[in-house]
Amino acid sequence: MMPELGQYAGVVLSAWGVGLGLIVALVWASITRARRVKAELERIERGGS
Repeated sequence: MMPELGQYAGVVLSAWGVGLGLIVALVWASITRARRVKAELERIERGGS
């Protein structure tokens, strides 16, 4: 199923790896921020400062 990449295999696979890593990092950052914002909103709704 994998196409023959020849001499460019390392570069192409590295680019895919970096791209996938960045997507995972963005998803992780989004989830982390959403949890932090949710906790802050809940604290504000309870009347905390």
